[in-house]
Order: sequence, then C-alpha cells, then structure tokens
Amino acid sequence: MADYDRTRARLIDVELDESIGRSTPDVEHERAVAIFDLIEENSFQPVNDDAGPYRLKLSLAESRLVFAVTREDGAAVVTHILSLTPLRRIVKDYYMICESYYDAIRTSTPSQIEAIDMGRRGLHNEGSQTLMDRLAGKIDIDFDTARRLFTLVCVLHWRG
Repeated sequence: MADYDRTRARLIDVELDESIGRSTPDVEHERAVAIFDLIEENSFQPVNDDAGPYRLKLSLAESRLVFAVTREDGAAVVTHILSLTPLRRIVKDYYMICESYYDAIRTSTPSQIEAIDMGRRGLHNEGSQTLMDRLAGKIDIDFDTARRLFTLVCVLHWRG
C-alpha cells in the first residue's frame, strides 16, 4: 500500500457504544490500551471505499456486533452488523483465561503467569483471525488491527 493510501485507509477515531457502563479496572485498562494502540497504528478500509480516514463506532444490538463507519467529517460510509455466534465461544474462553491471568499476576510464579499468558495470546489470535474472516469482503484490516478490534469486541461483550 502506498504512503498516500496508508494515510487514508485507517481509523482516526474509535468509540464504544455509550450505553455500556464501566467495568473492572483491568478491563478498562485493556480497552484504553487497545483504543490507543488502534488509533496509533492500523489498517482499515471499507471495501469499495477509498475516501478515508475513518471513524468507527462499535456497539452491540440484539446480540449482534455493529460496526458503524463514518468519514472524518462524520458522513456515514457503511454499517456492518455481524452475528456474534462465531465469536461467542472464543470470547467466553478468552474472558475466563483473562480472569485467570489477572489473578495469577497477583499470586503466581513467573512461569505460571507465562503459561497462562501463552494460552491467552493463543485465544486472542484465534479470535482476531475469526474477526478478520467475518469482516472479509466488508472491511479490509490487517492482523494487528484485528487483534486490537478483538480486544474491543471482548470489552463490549463483557459489559453487554
């Protein structure tokens, strides 16, 4: 992708649905880091649209994941609504292993923490790939962008 395209095929803002309340400090930290990292470096372009950069609002509606994409000026580009069914098991398992990880940080040995973290990263990768697959033909993203988006999907799911 040319430098010019990279400046356009990207997110400049990410918003989570405002009806979602606060969560645990650990989850809030994950959310803040994911949004910061996502804005700093991403590759995001709705298929058949090259007039970015884009803003993204993520929300849940009737157990579906909503990607509402707008232009920098707020003009609507596209809204994609995805079933959460393909992600449900992965998100549930990821949430459980994250809880174990946060508990382990406080009480376990470094080798135990590392083992749990390896499992956590593996599930995160699986969820990221599933999200990429679900967005294929709708929104072009790279794997690092998918990883950060998957973290945000998990935050929505934990609170939704």
